[in-house]
Amino acid sequence: MLEIIFYPLNNQTPCSIELASDFLRWLAQSDFMEIGAERPTEIEIDGENVTLELVKLGEGNNSNRKRLRDFLLEAIAQESDAVLNQLNNAAAKQEYQAITYKLRKLQQLRKCVENETYQYLQRL
Repeated sequence: MLEIIFYPLNNQTPCSIELASDFLRWLAQSDFMEIGAERPTEIEIDGENVTLELVKLGEGNNSNRKRLRDFLLEAIAQESDAVLNQLNNAAAKQEYQAITYKLRKLQQLRKCVENETYQYLQRL
């Protein structure tokens, strides 16, 4: 498992989203990884200042936050259509969970991107 972490300001608790390697590969091949440049950024974690490679989310119409949100909304729309088509043939709970994994992770990412408490993200 790999993860994407969203960091707020002022030493607040970050949000970490664990991702399966195949989902992360899909993200890596998409526009998601092209949005925003990772830069060394000093933030406070657990009372200590650390420097991490982070993408500043920012505000406004051309911000990384808006671009990531637009990407995620489009991916969610496409994945929703694919999931609905696959659910017609799904029988078992395990199969249902496998079919909906990508959609659930896209929704988690979208919610963190839209939450203006988080000012940075880290792609690990």
